[in-house]
Amino acid sequence: MSEQAAPEAALIAEFESEKPGRNLSGWPKQALAIMGVALSLYALYWVLAFFGTITSNIYVPAFTGVALAMTFLVYRGWGRSERAVDEGRPDNPHYVDWILAILAAMPMVYAIIFYEEFSRRAVVPTGLDIAMGVIAVILILEATRRTVGWIMVIVVTLFIVYAYLGPILPDVIAHRGYALPRFIGHEYLTSAGIFGTPLQVAATYIVLFTIYGAVLEYSGASKFFLDVSFAAFGQSSAGPGRTVTLAGFLLGTVSGSGVATTVTLGSVSWPVLRRAGYPKEHGGGVLAAAGIGAILSPPTLGAAAFIIAEYLRESYLVVLLLATVPTLLYYLGIILAVELDARRYRTHAVAVQAPPLGRQLLRYGYHFSSLFAIVIFMVMGMTPFRAVVLSTGLAFALSFLDPAHRLTPRRLWDALAAGAIGVLPVVAVCAASGIIVGVVTLTGLGLKLAGIIVALAGGSLALTALYSGVAVMLLGLAVPVTASFIIAAVIIGPAFAEFGVPSYAYLMFIFYYAVLSEVSPPTALSAYAASAITGGSPTRTMMMAWRYTLPAFLVPFVFVLAPAGEALLLRGPITTMLWVLPVAAVAVGALAVATGAWLFGPALWPERLLMAAGGLAMLYTDPLFVGVGLASIAAGLAIHLARRRSPRTEPT
Repeated sequence: MSEQAAPEAALIAEFESEKPGRNLSGWPKQALAIMGVALSLYALYWVLAFFGTITSNIYVPAFTGVALAMTFLVYRGWGRSERAVDEGRPDNPHYVDWILAILAAMPMVYAIIFYEEFSRRAVVPTGLDIAMGVIAVILILEATRRTVGWIMVIVVTLFIVYAYLGPILPDVIAHRGYALPRFIGHEYLTSAGIFGTPLQVAATYIVLFTIYGAVLEYSGASKFFLDVSFAAFGQSSAGPGRTVTLAGFLLGTVSGSGVATTVTLGSVSWPVLRRAGYPKEHGGGVLAAAGIGAILSPPTLGAAAFIIAEYLRESYLVVLLLATVPTLLYYLGIILAVELDARRYRTHAVAVQAPPLGRQLLRYGYHFSSLFAIVIFMVMGMTPFRAVVLSTGLAFALSFLDPAHRLTPRRLWDALAAGAIGVLPVVAVCAASGIIVGVVTLTGLGLKLAGIIVALAGGSLALTALYSGVAVMLLGLAVPVTASFIIAAVIIGPAFAEFGVPSYAYLMFIFYYAVLSEVSPPTALSAYAASAITGGSPTRTMMMAWRYTLPAFLVPFVFVLAPAGEALLLRGPITTMLWVLPVAAVAVGALAVATGAWLFGPALWPERLLMAAGGLAMLYTDPLFVGVGLASIAAGLAIHLARRRSPRTEPT
């Protein structure tokens, strides 16, 4: 690891998990690498050779057992890695960690041995079934604590308590109550709990994409994406901001993590933004907004997107299509904000040492090939599993075109190990989320809470969407994006279903609000990571990131409320899409002016209010509202231009 990469890894660990991963050495490091490579090869082998013959009842527990065991070796249960390193002590697993690793694998081995009998014993499990189930639940919670912190553990524990205390709760959420045998039977012996959709997705889609991202990383794709971004936009006053935005999008295809993209991007591009004249908080806001786009952007998106595909029973290609236009609108909002800020802060071009764009594309443009290949393979009818595995193979083969980054056996070994380690927090979170989903299905809590939301909204779809957006955002402040999406999908989704909103529309609504929680006050992880790099105020950085992404907070309402909102998800008549898409783009532009307080010069409150009202009206995508919105925007523009021509001094 380079000197530059070390602080990047530390920052990513700090903001993505409460307990940073260990800096292993010696034989434990080699043992972990062997386990990681074996886990990656097992996932790849299952897709290529045994897909359809090894059932998920065998594959998922086996995968989970190894992943949980690795989690206890990678993540500390107490103390911090930095302390051990600073004191010159080995930072290797304690013997307690080895014991926990073995114990974590035991329930999974047991599930593989007796999987054929599990369904018959789910209602009345044996004593050994209960013991193994209890061990699985406890160690999943401990693995979750180590990777993402206490809050997720507390949330899961509250759901478990709810399953037991049902009869004594208020009538509106009461249920019959379930003792330990019935609870464990449902959570451990069926596919409705721990081994449900979230964990199945982690063991299939997500691990394959983390392996793919690791192979891209080790083949030099990240460096290429950064160099291309600098070469493309580095020669204008808005160039540094544009560079960060483009680089965030491209790097997101490698990391799939908002925090990781923000940190990687910031370590390279913050010096450029600073030299261009960006204040610390504004630069951090750009970094966080561009970084969070990694979870929204095709072709890899974030982990929750794969779960959408499973819930919809559709190909992952369908989810990519659903996300295409909202992603473009998200980055359009950032680009427009960057353009306005370049004029507001009088930023200037910065000379960056980067090879010419044409030369880079000719020499290293092959790094784009595997990204396009994923989509092409799925269009040809391949499953997402095979598409990403074949694209990983393509990225591996193309790496030999670059002598400095060719995936020799040693580098390939490291990439496979890194791919497996990268999925560990997701496995823990998905297993814990499965416990929550199990409680919801066992008790009927989802329908109860959906009824409460609809009742509070007075039967109004608009208020239901507003309450749901706030609820998902608040939930996302406490738990990771994947977990907040899963919880909200099973609890809030039925509320939208009662109004007849299509499942693809409300799932995308929930997905975007779960993702946007990473830039939402008061616990915006990506913004905090950016402020750690720029040295700016975390709170002000967070508010700036929120300002840059504000249009993205409004676009999801179009999915579920607007008459032609499905057109933004590329559903419905083509003729509708042809007028809705430019209307949405104009609306986002108007909102960017309203939040950025700048157009051709400083925009005052009357102009901003007219722009905001016009943008909101146009987002409703009804012809009448579009006309009203255009009139409001035109009025704001006219006032702004008239004031600009006035001889009076402009405010600054």
